[in-house]
Amino acid sequence: MAKVVAVIASTHHPFYYRASTAVGEERPPFADEWVAKIERFRETLTRARPDVLVMVGSDHFHQLWLDNMPQFLVGKAPAYDANWYNEEREFGLPRFRLDGHEELSSHILRGGLDSGFDLAFSNELRIDHSITCPIITLRPQADLPIVPIYTNIFAPPLPQPRRFVELGRTIRELVESWPSEQRVAIIGTGHLSLELGGPRQFGPHGPDPEFDHRAVQWIANGDLDGCLREVTLDSLHLPGNATHGFMDFMLMMGVAGENARADHVDSLDLFHTMEAYFTWYPNGAPA
Repeated sequence: MAKVVAVIASTHHPFYYRASTAVGEERPPFADEWVAKIERFRETLTRARPDVLVMVGSDHFHQLWLDNMPQFLVGKAPAYDANWYNEEREFGLPRFRLDGHEELSSHILRGGLDSGFDLAFSNELRIDHSITCPIITLRPQADLPIVPIYTNIFAPPLPQPRRFVELGRTIRELVESWPSEQRVAIIGTGHLSLELGGPRQFGPHGPDPEFDHRAVQWIANGDLDGCLREVTLDSLHLPGNATHGFMDFMLMMGVAGENARADHVDSLDLFHTMEAYFTWYPNGAPA
């Protein structure tokens, strides 16, 4: 059976690529610290030696819109194009063509349906920065096949937070039941408190530092019970108008497991958000 060699959760800030590659006067003062943190984070995936990446993200109204908004979608194409034009224009993100893994995609889709999740699928999925940004930070050579899984964190009605956790557990079970000798890393990206277009968008840190601190502790300690007691669809409006992306972190806590303490924890306060990075090794840290 396949082996889950790493579980990784992170933010997916679209400005990292531009900040990390800028030089001279255009290089922001926080770039060197940010790059150093990312390089340490990247090593946690490199050490795991994965063969394939299952990647959880959320489409930012690029391909999925109000005329077609699945709650959970599995990509099962042979290859995926990225990014979208506005991401190239606004964030300077490069274009990608990433190989898919149709066999593992089909296994997750079939098993997910059998486990009670009415998963949508797409054979013609174009992906955006929620998946390409962690490729840039964690595997910039972009040489591994991926299975993209998209969640709806933007367009109400949204799934309940508990449903994200349940899907995370199911993804872990399905990957481990895949009859293959492949080494799989499961990577998910969301964010902590976040305000988009509102009065708290551009502060010296995220719009709700207290929430961010609690969230990092929940994730780092695998405190699913504590997190689920406090986090609801209504409560997530309070830390910022886009904080529902935290449910993708909750999904990854489901993948990692109840009370699973992260092997790598790091964070960085930027001018409007907290970046956060977590890695778990389910079978022990690799040598």
